[in-house]
Amino acid sequence: MSPRPRLPRQDCAHCGRHDRCTRIVLEKAVCQRCTLRFARTATACPGCANIRVLAFYDAARRPACAACTGNETVYACTACGREDSPWGRLCGHCALKEKTTVLLSGPDGGIHPRLRPVYDALICGPRPQTTLYWFTRSTGPATLGAMARGELDISHATFEAMPASRTNSYLRDLLTATGVLPPFHAELERVSPWLEELLSTLPAGQSEVLARFARWQVLSRLRRQEQHGTLTHGAISAARATIVVTARFMNWLTEHGTDLADIEQRDLDRFAEEHRARALALRPFLAWCARTGLGGDLSAATRPTTQPAVTLSDEDRWSHVQLLLHDDTIRLYARVAGLFVLLYAQPLARVCRMRADQITVDAVGVTTATFDTFPVELPGPLDRLVRAQLVERGIQPMAARNAAMFQLAASMPTPILAEVLGLAPNTATRWAALASRDWSTYTAQRDTHLRR
Repeated sequence: MSPRPRLPRQDCAHCGRHDRCTRIVLEKAVCQRCTLRFARTATACPGCANIRVLAFYDAARRPACAACTGNETVYACTACGREDSPWGRLCGHCALKEKTTVLLSGPDGGIHPRLRPVYDALICGPRPQTTLYWFTRSTGPATLGAMARGELDISHATFEAMPASRTNSYLRDLLTATGVLPPFHAELERVSPWLEELLSTLPAGQSEVLARFARWQVLSRLRRQEQHGTLTHGAISAARATIVVTARFMNWLTEHGTDLADIEQRDLDRFAEEHRARALALRPFLAWCARTGLGGDLSAATRPTTQPAVTLSDEDRWSHVQLLLHDDTIRLYARVAGLFVLLYAQPLARVCRMRADQITVDAVGVTTATFDTFPVELPGPLDRLVRAQLVERGIQPMAARNAAMFQLAASMPTPILAEVLGLAPNTATRWAALASRDWSTYTAQRDTHLRR
């Protein structure tokens, strides 16, 4: 059979691009790019009101779907016939079901019984294309497939044996959220693999001592707090900081030729002078060394105790509260954040880190906010503002950051962009290229400046 001859190039009737036009859309030959554009812009057909690709004219010369105009349904999914979610020959929903079924099938050919909730969660998402991209760009699906085939045990122990990574953490959270794995304190469980990775970078002597301190003292304390229901994000962050500072302190001792058992107060004072911000975090380690006989009775410098200064009167505070409650000219997210600070004494950094799932609205409309561990009922009209913020979601951080980065990359040379913002050179170069700038611009500017 002779090969099919290639079509000659011509100007696309829709975009003007000179290319091989393989499809007729609205009675005009279009290129492959425009074909895809039409396929991804399905809308309500004026004839049948179904969501279809309107690539044909009906009797009234209105763009309409293939079925209403008597044409072949070339844009329809070959499995279900829908046209609003293209993904090759199938729609996104059918393609996702097909791939998920293959991925999560066990040796008997059916969906693994324990992974059925994961299957339901994956195929019910509002944007199947997003999940399909995840299938091709992440190692998480391969782990799920190995569990379905019985190559990996479906347990928390499996994840504890894996390297600490964002992908493994996300997958473990997914299995827990769908009920496949029992609940666990995600942030606490991630401390152990993080600790193992840190220990692997230290010399044997330091690693052994730090492992004993971290496991017997720091982690055991966190476990007790978890059992009592008092474990907080701040406690875990402080524990990580203590472990990191202890590792740096032992490395400092090694650099100065001092053994842990021989350290004296003057050595500790010298370390505190060189690293003032780290000295206070050493107090748990020094106390543990004294109890276990690894070191003497040493003490790190303590921060002077000061009373908090109250400079805002209660009358002024309530004046600010009233302003934020009722002034609609202020951005909603600023009003909510300010009210959380004024009414609940929340640090602004914690408010900025809050997630949508920290706000709950029950069946009768009672709104609560969980700032740390326990939910707090929000009074009116604050509850209405918070619910409105849940709908608007305020600033989109990634979009805002990308927009700012694009503007900065267009307004300053790439080396300065990298240095000022702390970017890797390759990252700064990519943004500069996007903004149509490069290193040669900086070189030319410097040459001009030096000649002046």
